[in-house]
Amino acid sequence: MKRKTGYLLALSLCLSPANALAKPEHQMRPGAVSEARQKAAEAKEHASDIASITADRGIVTKPGRFIIEPAISHAHSNSTLVAIEGYTVIPALLIGLINISEVQRDIFVGAVSFKYGFTSRLETSLRIPYLNINEDIREREVFEGTPVDTLRESSGKGLGDIELAVRYQLNDGLEGWPYVIGSLRVKAPTGDSPYDVDQEVITDSQGNPIGVELADRPTGSGFWSLEPGLSFIYPSDPAVLYGNVSYVYTLKDDKGFENGNTIDPGDVLRFGFGMGFAFNERTSFSIGYDQSIIGDTSYERDVDLFAANFDRIQIGSLSFGLSQRVRSNATLSLTVNIGVTETAPDTEITLKMPISL
Repeated sequence: MKRKTGYLLALSLCLSPANALAKPEHQMRPGAVSEARQKAAEAKEHASDIASITADRGIVTKPGRFIIEPAISHAHSNSTLVAIEGYTVIPALLIGLINISEVQRDIFVGAVSFKYGFTSRLETSLRIPYLNINEDIREREVFEGTPVDTLRESSGKGLGDIELAVRYQLNDGLEGWPYVIGSLRVKAPTGDSPYDVDQEVITDSQGNPIGVELADRPTGSGFWSLEPGLSFIYPSDPAVLYGNVSYVYTLKDDKGFENGNTIDPGDVLRFGFGMGFAFNERTSFSIGYDQSIIGDTSYERDVDLFAANFDRIQIGSLSFGLSQRVRSNATLSLTVNIGVTETAPDTEITLKMPISL
């Protein structure tokens, strides 16, 4: 009897640690499970906020949450155009006229975005922009030998192209995997396109047409476009790594005989990556790079038989962002983009404040 009792006591001692380790969640300290889940959700949301400082790369909006995001941005670019009419006698000697034009462009954009989370994985958003564009061209009379500079000004303002997007979170970011979010963005040609505004023909001193310019600056592209893409967010305390890749399909459209009949704008390949840091619970910093590769535009009827265009255009920019949580449901973000390619805007400053309701 004593031997049997000893066996039972030894067996109970051996099983006690295993039972303690295998303790189910409902037997843990009250509130420990919910507290752990809440901390994980807060960490996930904080990583999403950091990834969204410079662009819309965050994790999808929580179900039932409605977000209003007003934003304002200013982009400035300065470029120089050179036109030469003449011939060379030797490689170092040019006989003819050289026309140099300096172009300054300022684009102000005020936009408001609306986001709503339907489920823990599905989100939709709507962006409505309003543009104000000012362009100044300083040049001398075209192909004329004169020392006098002239300044031509043009502007345009109005509604831009409205965007509708759907984003879906594909995984839970477990077992060392990053969060992966798929998206589909549709842009409608609601703004004034280059084919909607008045066009003026430029002539030389003999009255021969040498080009066409727009009377007003367009605020839209004039074409429908679809942009499927993927975004990646990888929390790596204390940093958050993020990246994105997308492809813009621009639908061709008939713009009339005078514009070349059916026009097929070049598609765009976009990608970007970066890193964010959280200084504390309220302040975050982000740095990233974005690149767009724009294909050449094709026309059904050649409007300029002598045109010589590159097959693609490269637009690249570095971005620096700073975010400050001003209230429990509002965050103020400031982003500065610096163009690193010739065709990119020199600088672009964006201020936005998403407000959660």
